[in-house]
Amino acid sequence: MNEIIRHLLYSDAGSALNNYALLAFRVLLAFELFRVHGMKKFRLQNGQKEHVPNPLHLPDKLNGLVATFADTVVPFLMALGLFTRLAILPTISVTAIGYFFVHRKDSPKVRDVPYMYTLSLLLLLILGPGNYSIDVQFLYHLF
Repeated sequence: MNEIIRHLLYSDAGSALNNYALLAFRVLLAFELFRVHGMKKFRLQNGQKEHVPNPLHLPDKLNGLVATFADTVVPFLMALGLFTRLAILPTISVTAIGYFFVHRKDSPKVRDVPYMYTLSLLLLLILGPGNYSIDVQFLYHLF
């Protein structure tokens, strides 16, 4: 079990430059995700909260909770590099569902946003957060 946890937490991009690049990529992606999508969850437009599409027909509260978590909490975990690989799974789900279901018939210009977020998050899922993260600096050494 410890070996699985170590594998989930460990991430080294091979060189200091690559690890700094992953750090910058992770932090900038998290910032943009929160700024553009997370902040919408707190704003009212025309007196109403943001409508979150529900193509999987989940209970409305659960659907809203997953979308809010994916756009508000996950970016902070991602920026810190805290449980990165596990934390980004809900956001990958939300962006992939947005691409494959919600925006399926939209123009490529509209579909581009969830596509790029999904690809970026999949890259982080595969590579991990890099050496400069809480996962590697603190948690990896506990296991």
